[in-house]
Amino acid sequence: MSIIEKAAGRIGTGAPQPTAPGGNSGHEQGSSLIENALNKQRSSHAAPFVATPVEPVFNVPDSPAQEGNSQVQSINLARLHRMGVVAPDAEKSQIAEEFRIIKRPLIANAFGQGTARVKNGNLIMVTSSLPGEGKSFCAINLAISMAMEMDRTVLLVDADVAKPRVPEYLGIHADKGLLDVLQDKDLKLSDVLIRTDIAKLTVLPAGRTYKRATELLASAAMTRLVEDIGNRYPDRIILFDSPPLLATSEASVLATHMGQIVMVVEAERTSQEAVREALSHIQSCEVVGMLLNKTTPTPGADYYYGYYGSYGK
Repeated sequence: MSIIEKAAGRIGTGAPQPTAPGGNSGHEQGSSLIENALNKQRSSHAAPFVATPVEPVFNVPDSPAQEGNSQVQSINLARLHRMGVVAPDAEKSQIAEEFRIIKRPLIANAFGQGTARVKNGNLIMVTSSLPGEGKSFCAINLAISMAMEMDRTVLLVDADVAKPRVPEYLGIHADKGLLDVLQDKDLKLSDVLIRTDIAKLTVLPAGRTYKRATELLASAAMTRLVEDIGNRYPDRIILFDSPPLLATSEASVLATHMGQIVMVVEAERTSQEAVREALSHIQSCEVVGMLLNKTTPTPGADYYYGYYGSYGK
């Protein structure tokens, strides 16, 4: 059995899925538990990844505080609360604890905390097989949870260029963005970045629609941009909310730049066949984890949350 088949085999076509301490949200797009079902084996002799400085092709600011020429935009925290999203001003919650569990191995891989550092591990793509599985919801939750770390900053890139959702979720205004920077050589990256009132969270919107979006994402300009934003700040995590793998070709192109991929799978809906096919499109990435979303709460979840929640950040 191949490693893809082993990973896909953990996703049932209707059977309830096991959950970890922390429980599951009852929200329609509630969080779930990272499966870490697929971690491709890496050589123990591989040299650790060292970020090397590159020329600022896109005029990346020298510090996160310099990002964006416009004033800081306020995220609609009330909307996040209603949607069941992790919010920095909220008290301990079940969904917040779940995403703490999810982010730990990702951060460890990115910065070599207790494990070998993954090459380009701070470049993380969140995707799914099909539309509607909750990938944008999970990407935003991960971004906010990671931005709450004491020593990390987060850039959330809305790379679902066909159907961007990040500004809508966060309640912020966005005009130009990623595709515009790739298309227009005179446009500075700092002109399109949006600083938010979550101190360590910056957003790069998708920008205006272009017919040749796939070619732009596959261009040398995109490669240089990813290298720039990935290497500029040693403490930064860059999260890409990408299109579904089986809906467009953009996600497969983006995957070639990533060090880690989180693939969101909707419980009791997404078939094993769809998961296997989607995984075949991202074999270029060294580390792929599967996140089971929209699970049914299991008996005892509240008990385990109450016990483990006392150790949360």
